Amino acid sequence: MQQTRTITDKILLVLKGLAMGAANKVPGVSGGVVAFVAGFYEEFIYSLQKINLKAFKLLISGRFNSLYRYVNGKFLGLLILGMLISYFSVSKILDYLIVHYELYVWASFFGMIIGSIYYISKDFGEWDRNSVIFAILGIIGGIGISFLEPARENDNLWFVFVCGMISVSGMTLPGLSGSFILILLGNYVLLLVDSVNALYDTIAEVILLDFSFIDNSERLRMLQVLLVFAAGSLAGLVSLSHLLGYVLKKRKKETFAVIIGFITGSLGVVWPWKEKIFKLNENGEPLIDREGNKIIDNYDRYLPQIDLSETWLAIFFIVIGIFIVLGLAWYENRNSRK
Repeated sequence: MQQTRTITDKILLVLKGLAMGAANKVPGVSGGVVAFVAGFYEEFIYSLQKINLKAFKLLISGRFNSLYRYVNGKFLGLLILGMLISYFSVSKILDYLIVHYELYVWASFFGMIIGSIYYISKDFGEWDRNSVIFAILGIIGGIGISFLEPARENDNLWFVFVCGMISVSGMTLPGLSGSFILILLGNYVLLLVDSVNALYDTIAEVILLDFSFIDNSERLRMLQVLLVFAAGSLAGLVSLSHLLGYVLKKRKKETFAVIIGFITGSLGVVWPWKEKIFKLNENGEPLIDREGNKIIDNYDRYLPQIDLSETWLAIFFIVIGIFIVLGLAWYENRNSRK
């Protein structure tokens, strides 16, 4: 593990966490891709592996310095700081851009994923029959997930815990979007909109010394849902990192082949030209969330009209997305050689 980091390294790591947090927020985009392209994927997985029984023993015995060093605390702390900053800043800007410039945002992410596929593939090495088979399996898995039918919302706490375990895969598995998985599970609005807004409202009220939320059963239920979701996410992050750490040690090339395939398959999820399909009630009217927004059920993808100016502008943003990833990768490689 890289323990000695310059101030520039620390700032870059916070920025990588910021990018990872923003990517995790967008349905169809995986924070794991950011980790993979930015060159810290393996350190991220192996650091998460250190959150185990030994770390727990160090915690309860009060050996905090030893715990910090054992879990690669400097690396994880800076990365998590970037993600937290992202959720309160970049992700809000991203929400605005998706509402007002949705096609171009999707086009940019589409380009970023194409750039990621090229960047990861060029350093893969020789493709043998085994690698090709695993890559194809990854592509099939990625495409298959993009065409699954979403389930209905379910706030049962056991199911919420499972949602947390599954959705966190977007941070550890490049190409698998945690946000999109939550849409498929029917709980995207419940867990990433309603419960998070409940937390924001509660924090704002507590700052003003207003504790009236204690008598609000709906608010308390949402906070309980968010707590269980966070616990499930933590459990999923630790357990999945142990599994990935094991397969990276034993079958690194095959694992990377599956990841390349998965990222390729995820292009279907972030295809820019698509129409939202909203959830409907028994009368055929769109269902509304607690913020008054229509609830997305899935997307209807279509081919663009080549004679429209907005199509060419979207293609321009795809190219921009490709160059953003390749530019960041080039900068990362240049720094690593110093």
